[in-house]
Amino acid sequence: MQLVDTHLHLYAEDFHDDRKQVIDAAIQNGVTKMFLPNIDSSTIHSMMQLCHDYSENCFPMMGLHPCYVNDTYEIELKQVEAELKSGKYFGVGEIGMDKHWDLTHIEEQTKALTKQLIWAYEMQLPVALHTRNCTSDVIELIQKLNIKGLKGIFHCFGGTLDEAKQIVDMGMLLGIGGVVTFKNSGLDEVIRHIDLKHIVLETDGPYLAPAPFRGKRNQPAYLIHIAEKVADLKQCSLEDIATTTTANAVTLFEL
Repeated sequence: MQLVDTHLHLYAEDFHDDRKQVIDAAIQNGVTKMFLPNIDSSTIHSMMQLCHDYSENCFPMMGLHPCYVNDTYEIELKQVEAELKSGKYFGVGEIGMDKHWDLTHIEEQTKALTKQLIWAYEMQLPVALHTRNCTSDVIELIQKLNIKGLKGIFHCFGGTLDEAKQIVDMGMLLGIGGVVTFKNSGLDEVIRHIDLKHIVLETDGPYLAPAPFRGKRNQPAYLIHIAEKVADLKQCSLEDIATTTTANAVTLFEL
């Protein structure tokens, strides 16, 4: 059984002391493909070194994370654009908007997201979208841009069933992570009403570890717990979840 972790920050300092063991554990648990979204210019080197060292397992994306957008975001975007044009990346991410922590640079976030969405479309690359507390805003922005054929993932989806249906109607996927295992997450009804062909799995490691590891460091080997929960909600086998979500990821990223 093979699983794909479509979103995790394996290059983060949280994995500094045991990164090899974490990767080995992931592979032993069937997670053989892992997609790494970039944060900003400070993370490019460590991410790319990891993808070089584990070229059969780790695949890089390039983008400017919305929480790292500030007054100098245009300088960061120039490097993002140059990196994307190198052709080394499998997607544009992690990009998006965030209204959870600080609204100071929300206008800049919107401008940065718009530019990166257009680059993704022009380069025919999928996007990894961060939409914490603003899923509807990002949906509306994409609809206004009217970019036909844009593909990607609403990472760490935690929105409503109506938002999920809008995302699916746009031809995009829902990234389901550890939150689905949390009590009262609200994702139960979403999962039950959305066809598996619109879903991919992720850990977002080192963040948002699923039950029974909630509150601890997340890692790709824990993807099996997310898959098991989705299988329970969909009333199907774990193998069905693995087969379909893996196929969805492989198609999206054109592996």
